Amino acid sequence: MAAILAEMVANVWKVVAAEGDTVSEGDTLVILESMKMEIPVESPIAGTVTAMRVQEGGVVQEGDVIAVVE
Repeated sequence: MAAILAEMVANVWKVVAAEGDTVSEGDTLVILESMKMEIPVESPIAGTVTAMRVQEGGVVQEGDVIAVVE
């Protein structure tokens, strides 16, 4: 199991994966936007997205859980 955490304060620009999706290591889960830069957040492991904790248009703080992959 891996909890994917936000590494910085950013806006959630696009949610690519949804709960129940099967992902491979390196697949993009969400795309964050900070200071006009798009930052893809990738899955560190292969598995199933069991929780997606963000929504498009939302804001994440450093350390917030973005998603959980098991």
